[in-house]
Amino acid sequence: MSGIASLYAELGVPVSGSDQAASPQLDQLRGQGARVFVGHAAEQLGDAETVVVSSAITADNPELLAARERGLRIWHRSAALAALLLGRPGIAVGGTHGKTTTSAMVAHILTECGRQPGFVVGAPLASGRSSAIGAATAPFVVEADESDGSFLQYPAAVSVITNIEADHLDNWGSVEAYLAGFRDFAARADRVVGNLDDPQVVRLLPADGLGFGLAEQAALRIERVELAGFGSRALLSGVPLELRVPGAHNVANAAAAVLAAHCVGVDLDAACAALAGFRGTHRRFMAVGEAAGVRVFDDYAHHPTELRATLAAARAGLAGTDGRLIACFQPHLFSRTRDFAAEFGTALAAADEVVLMEVYPARERAADFLGVNSALLAEHCAAAGGSVRLVSDRAAVPGAVAELARASDVVLTLGAGDVTRIAPEVVAALEQRR
Repeated sequence: MSGIASLYAELGVPVSGSDQAASPQLDQLRGQGARVFVGHAAEQLGDAETVVVSSAITADNPELLAARERGLRIWHRSAALAALLLGRPGIAVGGTHGKTTTSAMVAHILTECGRQPGFVVGAPLASGRSSAIGAATAPFVVEADESDGSFLQYPAAVSVITNIEADHLDNWGSVEAYLAGFRDFAARADRVVGNLDDPQVVRLLPADGLGFGLAEQAALRIERVELAGFGSRALLSGVPLELRVPGAHNVANAAAAVLAAHCVGVDLDAACAALAGFRGTHRRFMAVGEAAGVRVFDDYAHHPTELRATLAAARAGLAGTDGRLIACFQPHLFSRTRDFAAEFGTALAAADEVVLMEVYPARERAADFLGVNSALLAEHCAAAGGSVRLVSDRAAVPGAVAELARASDVVLTLGAGDVTRIAPEVVAALEQRR
């Protein structure tokens, strides 16, 4: 939402808006001349003609209610973003996992190669680059979110599908409907880039689609992957690739980004060389701090597959040391916790120590999911051989994590809720102990 608001402000459109808490994003918008508010109230609409809402806004929000009473134009976030793409060659990056990193990689490649792209990515780039509008004829990169079906709004010259795995069934209703959504997403693009190592992607990739992956028939083939500390190396169809972000999953993300950039005219060698300077995005294996010999990272992983990939990347980074891996996980949504309880437990058991927080409800209510809680995950994690403790008191979590950690360990805070605030508190607790 903040990225979209920033782009409209950049175009000279008067922008106002509100959020539930202060943030650097609100400060940035204020610096662009936007009127911003903390908290929601009907009078904050002012003389707005269009009101843009995200899926997180409930029907009883006072500003949304007032907009309806006044007969204002109401757009979903995706419609406001789609309007920015009109007349521009769009690159829409979709998939269950890896959308943010892949779309950020595409934007980084195009920027480094002088293409002046516009982009809206789901998290700020570690380089400090924020959403941009770009030249009128330059490619425009968007992270295409499938959670609420909004990825079907975007006109795209190139669509990227990183992978497909059942998720967001609270919105889609069934696995079949979820897969059908991706089929529609692929059908809307002029050219589709897809992961040939993912069977669901292979099933829907059109005959003229371009594949990336380990498969021999891939248009961009991944070879000789080496995980080196918290980075990686590989060859993409013979072209050397070196990344400063960890994990085999990020090599796949890079291949997707390079192939997408190539579809709009970027040379493969130049694209791979550009990614050597990519430093990741906010909340994707983000280094938060180090204290008492313990390194603390924060990651957005909130699905079992994402947990497995992130923990594996951290484990690779610990290779050759006596350090242990400590995971602090906050489940996101009662429905996801219910649907993937066993898978979450197995994934978390890959860590040496696990601290579990209570479920972050987001838009859901605990009363609608009786018996669904973090204790379920603790049971499954223990059954899978994991060492796990459930800390229900949020204030006690940083201390519990710091108590477990020792020199050479890596701590990962994980989840899509407010667990990101725990990471700096863990660093502070470690500093106090030292």
